[in-house]
Amino acid sequence: MGIFSGFEKLGLGNIEGEDLFEDPRKKEVTVKKEEAPKKLQLVNEEDYLFDKKYKCPVCESEFEAKTVRTGKVRMKNVDIDLRPDYDELDQNKYDVIACPACGYAALGRYFPNLNKYQIDDIRVKICMNYKHEPCRDAIYSYDYAKRLYQLALANAVVKKAKNSEKAYICMKSAWVIRGETQRLDPNDENYKTKKAENDAQEKELLTNALNGFVMARQTEEFPIAGMDSTTLDYLMAALAVETGQKDIASRMISEILTSRVANSRIKDKARTLKEMLGEIE
Repeated sequence: MGIFSGFEKLGLGNIEGEDLFEDPRKKEVTVKKEEAPKKLQLVNEEDYLFDKKYKCPVCESEFEAKTVRTGKVRMKNVDIDLRPDYDELDQNKYDVIACPACGYAALGRYFPNLNKYQIDDIRVKICMNYKHEPCRDAIYSYDYAKRLYQLALANAVVKKAKNSEKAYICMKSAWVIRGETQRLDPNDENYKTKKAENDAQEKELLTNALNGFVMARQTEEFPIAGMDSTTLDYLMAALAVETGQKDIASRMISEILTSRVANSRIKDKARTLKEMLGEIE
């Protein structure tokens, strides 16, 4: 199941033939990810949300989107690829802002930043074909959140966004799928099948995220997706470890450990990655 599969449900089947990155580099990778299954319970998720007002930069419609209340959720863990994990809810589900009127969607940090040519392309290739699927629940389901990320990625391709933005969308899409996997019920009869599907999708998205960040590192100026060079280098090393790309991981880890500007905290995290790298077959 490809990254663009399912776009036809949004009326955007024409996007499926597009290249994700402007200078794609095809690499064969493998993933080794062993996690003990666990089920996380969400309690009153809607209590941590509110409806925030936005104005669409494409069609100028005003709309509301669900947003997590700042300071209300507690981070209990950070994954090696910097994914935050919260006690009360999966905050990553709510990071895409989507206009229900025209179909323009983007991560919050990129939503208002469009030029005239990007708006024109989105109106032609997204708005004219978009089929809105409203959220009828008090919270976003994982299926709904994943559709929003697909829509954001379609918009990023159409507006010819920077490789870093597309890579960031891919990575956060993988985080959403990981969050869903953590919340699967191990006792459900379809658990193994669903987990295998999610793991395969997460692998594809993380691999594309790494490839996109590699290209962004070579062509874009810092900050890249809000990150300085040391943070991005660490993130690329972590993604390389997760996707089994040992050469990239080893090179990035070495650069961090020998860097004169990397702080002790990031170097400690890089040493942890080095230990994990040694366990990859």
